Amino acid sequence: MTLPSAEHQVLIAPSVLAADFAHLARDIAAAERGGADLIHVDVMDGHFVPNITIGPPVVRAIRRTASQPLDVHLMIADPDRYIEAFVAAGASMLSVHVETVLHLHRTVAHIRQLGARAGVAVNPSTPVSALTEIAGDVDFVLVMSVNPGFAGQTFIPSTIDKLRRVRALLDAADSTARIEVDGGIDAANIGDVVAAGATIVVAGQSVFGGPDPEAATRALRAAAAQAVAR
Repeated sequence: MTLPSAEHQVLIAPSVLAADFAHLARDIAAAERGGADLIHVDVMDGHFVPNITIGPPVVRAIRRTASQPLDVHLMIADPDRYIEAFVAAGASMLSVHVETVLHLHRTVAHIRQLGARAGVAVNPSTPVSALTEIAGDVDFVLVMSVNPGFAGQTFIPSTIDKLRRVRALLDAADSTARIEVDGGIDAANIGDVVAAGATIVVAGQSVFGGPDPEAATRALRAAAAQAVAR
């Protein structure tokens, strides 16, 4: 599936981790009506993070119901074993954690060879310097603004400075990679992360935690647009 064009400088990626799993199709459709550019799917294995979520069969089912591309985030201990399965299931974007991959260049190249956009993710305690050698080879960097594992966590304020430093690192590498941010994002802080350099914003609880995911997504879109305009 073709990824969104530059029409939206900031892409909104609602995370289904916070959606009602009994009504995923309904919730995804509501977020898409509100202007979602991507659907973010968190894959957890109970080893790298203390939670277990979903695998390729559910991603395949989401792909059948979603009209927007799937942004699949692998929070798993051995992502290389499953990359082909998740791309085959419908991932247009696939991110792996620098903390879990031994041969990161090989993994990134493999994702791209399969036809998906390749991203690398960093946990809050992982230094920006961990991206130095891979900065010129990725399509996006995912900066975690909470410790991964559960929806509904509080945004870590130091992420703002970290986003700026990631952008500086990518610029120094002549990289046009986007910066994605994930964790505790809502209408109150989306302007700050956008101003710091994020151009893909993942939001879970702030979209699906209330009664109207469509309106919540639209509010995030408006707040991001205001930040860009400023």
